[in-house]
Amino acid sequence: MKKAISLSKKIIPLLIGVFFIYLSYQNTTPEDRQNIFKYIKNADYRFVLLSAFFGILSHISRAVRWQYLLAPLGFRPRTINSVLAVLIGYFSNLGIPRSGELLRATAMDRYENIPFQKGFGTVIAERVVDLILLLLCILLALGLQYDMIIGYLNLKDLNFIQTGLSLIILAMVFFVCRKFFLQSTHPITEKIKHFFQGIWEGMISIKYMKNKGLFIAHTVFIWTMYVLMFWIVKFSIPETESLGINALIPAFVLGGLSISATNGGIGIYPYSVSLVLIAFGISKESSLAFGWIMWTCQTLMVVTFGAMAFFALPLINRQK
Repeated sequence: MKKAISLSKKIIPLLIGVFFIYLSYQNTTPEDRQNIFKYIKNADYRFVLLSAFFGILSHISRAVRWQYLLAPLGFRPRTINSVLAVLIGYFSNLGIPRSGELLRATAMDRYENIPFQKGFGTVIAERVVDLILLLLCILLALGLQYDMIIGYLNLKDLNFIQTGLSLIILAMVFFVCRKFFLQSTHPITEKIKHFFQGIWEGMISIKYMKNKGLFIAHTVFIWTMYVLMFWIVKFSIPETESLGINALIPAFVLGGLSISATNGGIGIYPYSVSLVLIAFGISKESSLAFGWIMWTCQTLMVVTFGAMAFFALPLINRQK
């Protein structure tokens, strides 16, 4: 049963990606696909390389920011190990979504003697911060293109009363189970408590940071790089050069939301981005070409540097 569940987590995202590739194929004629390949072939890859450079800067900044979260716990890992762990994490996410967070904590446990549960707790804390920034981007996108975003997320038909009641019931079940769990003195329960206590300590490390200003600065820098990665690619295709922020921010948000649905956003990312660009008068061929160039740039960057990090991390720490 466990193997089946594990296998489904790997296969289902891939199937979703294949479906959207098929959908893109079905919605284009042979002439359309020929034009898409022409746009991709003739794109100005100087801007694509610059996009990849912005991506690398964001990963380095993320690694440095992570160190600020680890410091209150008494850990000061080498910067190179933090950077390599972050790169490995992104690489792992291409194979199994969300596995990179676990692998980051595992790498730091192995090479920096940071307990897994505490390292993982800090990863959760930084993801919460990133979620807040993503929500701000969504709010900005909603302000720019409300009907388009709501329609894409299919929120118009959402029953908020039913959803609210469901959340209340889940919260009640959680707190009842939590009460019985905390009162239990069984050895296995105690081990689980210790594990989650470590995660909690990692999560609240943000509260005790001394460099909160630098943490915020790196957070802003990371998300600025994300937006620049997306924005700069518009100059690689003549038809998308004139796109303004009112089009690019919604496309950036929808593309970002789609990534979690499949392995690295394969299939669904270019399709989602193209839907927004088409709505702003960009041809279907140019829109899909933009989406595929953007996705390929990100993926190749993660694969290249992630694979290098996999080999480099044990070599750099071979004496440990």
